[in-house]
Amino acid sequence: MDNPQGDALPIRLLHDRVLVKLEGAEGERRHISGIVIPATASVGKRLSWATAVGVGPNVRSIVSGDRVLFDPEDRSEVELQGRDYVLLRERDVHAVAARRVEPDSTGLYL
Repeated sequence: MDNPQGDALPIRLLHDRVLVKLEGAEGERRHISGIVIPATASVGKRLSWATAVGVGPNVRSIVSGDRVLFDPEDRSEVELQGRDYVLLRERDVHAVAARRVEPDSTGLYL
């Protein structure tokens, strides 16, 4: 499996496993209005976005490069070549981000 940067992964994923790289740093996050929300703020169960960098042979709905939504409590962390990744089962992924808006489009759907 190759990751989007073109570096070969040092492992071969098996079965329905998905290797993802978390987006941004965990902790503080910024609301769409620009307000910074500290990591200590109490919120309900919050899902996380990540980018798939490798998929096993039995994964049907995800390809490398997809943005996926998952529950951060259902994860296994792994370090490969000095980088941190999360290993998930395909069934632990709640959604894959849609590629709806083309670069030259207006973003309007009629």
